[in-house]
Amino acid sequence: MTHTYAVILAAGQGTRMKSKLYKVLHPVCGMPMVEHVTRNIERLNADKIVTVVGHGAEAVKEQLGDRSEYALQEEQLGTAHAVQQAASLIEGKPGTTVVVCGDTPLIEAETMKSLIEHHTETKAKATILTAIADNPAGYGRIIRNKAGGVEKIVEQKDASPEEQQVKEINTGTYCFDNEALFATLKLVSNDNSQGEYYLPDVVEILQQQGETVAAYATSSFEETLGVNDRVALSEAERIMRARIAEKHMRNGVSFIDPATAYISAEAEIGADTVIQPNVTIEGTTKIGEDCVISSNSQIVNSVIGDRTVIRSSAVYDSTIGNDTAIGPFAHIRPESELGDDVKIGNFVEVKKSALGKGSKVSHLSYIGDAHVGTDVNIGCGTITVNYDGKNKHVTTIEDDSFIGCNSNLIAPVTIGKGSYVAAGSTISKDVPSDSLAIARARQENKEGYANKLNRK
Repeated sequence: MTHTYAVILAAGQGTRMKSKLYKVLHPVCGMPMVEHVTRNIERLNADKIVTVVGHGAEAVKEQLGDRSEYALQEEQLGTAHAVQQAASLIEGKPGTTVVVCGDTPLIEAETMKSLIEHHTETKAKATILTAIADNPAGYGRIIRNKAGGVEKIVEQKDASPEEQQVKEINTGTYCFDNEALFATLKLVSNDNSQGEYYLPDVVEILQQQGETVAAYATSSFEETLGVNDRVALSEAERIMRARIAEKHMRNGVSFIDPATAYISAEAEIGADTVIQPNVTIEGTTKIGEDCVISSNSQIVNSVIGDRTVIRSSAVYDSTIGNDTAIGPFAHIRPESELGDDVKIGNFVEVKKSALGKGSKVSHLSYIGDAHVGTDVNIGCGTITVNYDGKNKHVTTIEDDSFIGCNSNLIAPVTIGKGSYVAAGSTISKDVPSDSLAIARARQENKEGYANKLNRK
């Protein structure tokens, strides 16, 4: 059985990003670039993954954890030098090694599988992943012989006018015979204007030794995009967003305008759900079937049940049941749990609270640190007064209760099952089940008093 290894090049500083964030940790559709690369490599079932780190090494290690082993490139002396840092981990082992850059988040696992298969079929010592570029300026060109084999890689600055017309380019992703790779790396020179050791020189040396060098052309040039600055980052984001939206649409999700939908690479969406324009779905969000997510909604790391409608609202780190309606303009803050058939109306904020089946908070209310039972009606302007300046306290509203408009429930307090709270009340003591609580000043009318005030 042939063993497979992978080397991820993630040591460069990325100065053109002009960022405090290390380059390969810049997110594309909510996931760091190096995470995209690693997840695709994991789908190859590689025997060992080695990530070559340099600048920001600890941050990369924190992101990938024990899913990879690490080699440190203390000085960035070129791509061949970077691969050579992995020698202590995989040198001398028979098998195939894929070398891929950590700033190429769009390369699919299927493409790398096809690259490996072509490498094996041609019995090559090195295989280059290539692509056809409409505008190949700046890329190394793949020059083939009459038989279709790779003759050489020519960099832009060294290409003749005829060679510059070639549209097949080197993407910077390679497949090598592992033993040949590390034997040849020792022969690479840094006799060039940059004083660096370049990985394409390994290909040239293998050719000079009479070894077979192959090339596998991917059908998608976009897939090979390397991200070196913010412009390329935005382009990668655009391509990835389109890819994600297409995947969901082919699985039965409707997008009114997929170009304006921002969907995390990790999000899951059920069939027959409709995503309207300008929706943002982030993190590990899971949305059920037959839902409607209307324009200007944001959902982050949340679970949404079936047939639920979210209208122009924000939901963070929460769980929403089936057949529930939220919004417009509602704010569901972290650690909230809304059951089935719940209604959260306009300008309602829910924070770290649980609402049971059939309960309603229709408008202009704050529900924080509350346990709300089933079939509870909470009127307009209700506030659970949960904070005393030092600590948060819990409000409990039991099943079938009715909270009148403009009520203040001063926690800790319990409203018993089936009870009523009169509108305008400030409740500071527990209310027994099946009771009516009234806590407001008695109204007095002083007839004629307005005329007295007007004479002053």
